[in-house]
Amino acid sequence: MMSYTVGSQKLARFMRLKTEILDYVRTNPKCTAADIVASLCNDRKMKNHGLTPRKVGFFIPRHCKEIRWEQDRMTGKRVYALAC
Repeated sequence: MMSYTVGSQKLARFMRLKTEILDYVRTNPKCTAADIVASLCNDRKMKNHGLTPRKVGFFIPRHCKEIRWEQDRMTGKRVYALAC
């Protein structure tokens, strides 16, 4: 988690992004970063956050320890699911 010396808006955005990603992966296991970004930008009204699949791909291993990933053999993309 981020330090409390960070501004409150930045911390609020960080926590919202983390919870939205966890909720999406919980309901849609075996999803890619592009699937997560598409859902967040279109369905969850996070268009102005500047999310890209690359940013989400870097965010998940650093801040979402509850999510594990594996490499899809067909496409070579990371596929995310909750670590049970």
